Amino acid sequence: MGRTLRLVVMASGRGSNFSAIADAIREGALDAKIAALICDRPKAAVIDRALTYGDIDIAVLTRKGFATRADYDRALAELAAGYDPDIIALAGFMRVLGPEFVGRFPGRVVNIHPALLPSFPGLDAQKQALEYGVKVSGCTVHFVDEGTDTGPIILQEAVPVLEGDDEDSLSARILEKEHSLYIKALRLIGEGRVGIEGRKTRVDEKRE
Repeated sequence: MGRTLRLVVMASGRGSNFSAIADAIREGALDAKIAALICDRPKAAVIDRALTYGDIDIAVLTRKGFATRADYDRALAELAAGYDPDIIALAGFMRVLGPEFVGRFPGRVVNIHPALLPSFPGLDAQKQALEYGVKVSGCTVHFVDEGTDTGPIILQEAVPVLEGDDEDSLSARILEKEHSLYIKALRLIGEGRVGIEGRKTRVDEKRE
């Protein structure tokens, strides 16, 4: 048995992965507590989602007013550290975090990306996949390093690209898989079954 994982979730948009995590906790599928949602956009829909849960702190910190990205990342790191998280889960946080943030939480920041990394990192991954003509796409949960979607991979799940798919239809099918894959990865982390060895991870799924 693991411990109750203390999470800070960082998001910028709709918040569907945030809700998937919060619902899994509420339903007993994930032994965790979301200590806070940190958002960089004061009008993001994820804030309204977080309010419906009632027991999650909500902190908004925008880039405005900071002279440099490094200054902003340091402020974000200080804000997140104040909640004493075991893991910081990025759930559609639309900024690349620099060394001032990532270096504060080595091996403790995770992200979900809508492609099979290392293919199609960055923005518009589903559009990139369709334009390239791949037959299989999917999603990846990975640890975050100072690059753009370059950290050690924890779990991946494939999603076929169907004839006639557009960005919306492919995104919707990938998103369904994202929700379950992220919960699985966080559960494995909480149970102490994920380790980092260089740029690879060791994942013990024997009890799954």
